[in-house]
Amino acid sequence: MNVDLDVAQLEAEAEAIENTSTQVVDQEIEDMKRRVLEMEEEAQKLNQMHSHVQSQIPKDAAAIAAAAAAAMDENSIYVGQVDYEATPEELQALFQSCGTINRVTILCDKFTGQPKGYAYIEFASRDAVDSACLLNDTTFRGRQLKVTPKRVNERGFNFANRGGRGGRGRGGYAGRGAYGGRGGYAPRGGRGRGRGRGRGPAYHPYAY
Repeated sequence: MNVDLDVAQLEAEAEAIENTSTQVVDQEIEDMKRRVLEMEEEAQKLNQMHSHVQSQIPKDAAAIAAAAAAAMDENSIYVGQVDYEATPEELQALFQSCGTINRVTILCDKFTGQPKGYAYIEFASRDAVDSACLLNDTTFRGRQLKVTPKRVNERGFNFANRGGRGGRGRGGYAGRGAYGGRGGYAPRGGRGRGRGRGRGPAYHPYAY
């Protein structure tokens, strides 16, 4: 009788231990599943963040480039009826009293290299543009110059030598931090600052 009780008790204890072990294993499995799920959710969030950042980069770069181009346009003038033998140095000397000049570019035909008869001058401020426009109809090298503000986002604002209507800048005075055309020059005196440098195939922001 006692033996039967001992056996029954041992079986009960064994069953209890087995149930406990099963519960522990089940709990560990559930914990592992939960951790895996959390890791998958975290990975998904990281992928979404990465995709968002990647999608924003081109938009931000384009917006920055557009803003920079607009600022250059707003601070620039168009000079028409320019004598074909005129130099950037001469135009810089004519307009330097209007304000600090960042860049002077005389446009040339990209195939023949001959001047087109007009130029663009970029100033450091919009006020200088207003002052420069007062020189409209000024006689320069025997011709009356036509001076107007450069149209914002005017067609032709592109990289030179890349097809389309692109032309080449002839020479070009470049202020500090700017690119000159072929054979740029640095003036002595005046209000222009910095040096222009020829850079071979260069970036000409006003090329047609």
